[in-house]
Amino acid sequence: MKVNIQTNQELSLPMMGCGTWAWGNRLIWQYDESMDKQLKGVFDLCVSNGVTLFDTGDSYGTGKLNGRSEQLLGQFAKAYQGLNQENICIATKIAAYPWRLTRQSIINAGKSSSQRIGRNADLVQMHWSTANYAPWQEGRLLDGLAELYQRGLVKGIGLSNYGPKRLQWAYKKLAERGVPIATLQVQYSLLSTYPITKLGLKQICDDMEIKLIAYSPLCLGILTGKFSIKGKYPPGIRRFLFGQLIPKVEPLLSCLHNIAASKNKTVAQVALNWCICKGTIPIPGAKNTKQAQENIGALGWHLDSGEVEELDRIAASLDRKMVQNVFQTH
Repeated sequence: MKVNIQTNQELSLPMMGCGTWAWGNRLIWQYDESMDKQLKGVFDLCVSNGVTLFDTGDSYGTGKLNGRSEQLLGQFAKAYQGLNQENICIATKIAAYPWRLTRQSIINAGKSSSQRIGRNADLVQMHWSTANYAPWQEGRLLDGLAELYQRGLVKGIGLSNYGPKRLQWAYKKLAERGVPIATLQVQYSLLSTYPITKLGLKQICDDMEIKLIAYSPLCLGILTGKFSIKGKYPPGIRRFLFGQLIPKVEPLLSCLHNIAASKNKTVAQVALNWCICKGTIPIPGAKNTKQAQENIGALGWHLDSGEVEELDRIAASLDRKMVQNVFQTH
């Protein structure tokens, strides 16, 4: 299904972005305000190297720090003076909370995000679909999203965690208002190929001229190559997940290590480049400039077709995969 709608040409997306879930999250990522100087360094380094897309959300942060990620991005963007300044794209996500029931609730949420950022967000996305538990809620929320675009309060709108059926429904609904969907964001990595291999979302997005953004492309750190059966796992909630997954995905990690060594790259860079080769925009997180620099090293080169096929084959053969987001729809 393809409908003729007027797309907004002002929204320009790079080959890779930066996820900022950790910027304010204490529960999983052990954020502390003392990290802010490092995070500003991450922002500056990314922008100067062409990684100008920063993905955030109005729910990002822990407890009283909710919205902290948006606040930090606003501060950093305002202070930045340098290369690619004009290309900075702050993309936020509005949570489909149960108490957000009206078109106006989404408009208000978008305005609140803009206040925290200090300017309008460039891209506003629906954080998840309510199709799995309250499908009646969603139409009004999408109307609010469309109105943010039609009022010129955002350059583009997007969706997150939508499967093909719900995506096509939303596409048709928004197209009736002449509003395009710029992006679809899904959990996608070598350990989470489901959105493309099972749901076929890449082809559907291509047909609709929607950019596919890959969140968690390093699988919370499992695909960085920095953790193994014999080593220590990270603290907190991730420790349990790593203990469950890493012993089961050793063949994939071994293949990544081999390809990385042959190309003088890191495991993380190979895993990110694989996402790029698949036609997606990965948005790996970074809490310090060392991590940001490593992510940037995934750009400027490509895996060859044989390497991509080998990674595909091994990923498909694994007994265990990453748990899918519970909000992912069909």
